[in-house]
Amino acid sequence: MAEAQRVQKLLAQAGIASRRKCEEMIKEGRVSVNGTIVGIGTSATTTDDIRVDGKKVAFEEKVYIMLNKPVGVTSTVSDPHARMTVLDLVKVPQRIFPVGRLDKETEGLLLLTNDGELMQHITHPSHGVTKTYVVNTERAVSDEEIMKLRQGIMLEGKKVQVNAIEKHAPTFIQLTIHEGMKHIVRNLFAALNHNVKRLVRVKLGTLDIGNLDTGKSRPLTPAELARLKKAAGL
Repeated sequence: MAEAQRVQKLLAQAGIASRRKCEEMIKEGRVSVNGTIVGIGTSATTTDDIRVDGKKVAFEEKVYIMLNKPVGVTSTVSDPHARMTVLDLVKVPQRIFPVGRLDKETEGLLLLTNDGELMQHITHPSHGVTKTYVVNTERAVSDEEIMKLRQGIMLEGKKVQVNAIEKHAPTFIQLTIHEGMKHIVRNLFAALNHNVKRLVRVKLGTLDIGNLDTGKSRPLTPAELARLKKAAGL
């Protein structure tokens, strides 16, 4: 039997909007369950006839897939100019989306799912879900520059600080951040006049890429999913 949950949570999980926006839709009288307009606090299940503005909400089985994205593949659902997108590498019956993006030249851990609520929690900076990258620079990064990264670098008028940073070798740096700014890691090093030769995301929140081969994918284990949801505040 399907589990009863608050309607706004079900709508968010279906990817309709954020939970807060779904609550606004309910307050505006735009949501019905089995033909009856509902209010905040109403519970339902995925087997009920839930509609927004008269359109029935489709609920699919939730899937959570970890991909080790290769260089040259775009993190979009569709791109007419791309040779290959991440959805060419992950084939499932459900309509899934990448959680956040890795630019075309960045490789590593990417999560794909149809759980809209989890996507919003991971990508919104307020939840503090971290991302860990291994950066290979063209020339050595000095200890003074490592200190500058720890203290914070100004990007787009905002001081961006790393959560953690470790120097594995003169040109290999591992850093953890929670900001979601576009090209943030490359821009942090560009601010120090460093070019990034290779950029690999190895962790997303509690997820670790481990020994997953480049271009390969696998479903999350129940334990991995539970830890990730907890880290994302769900």
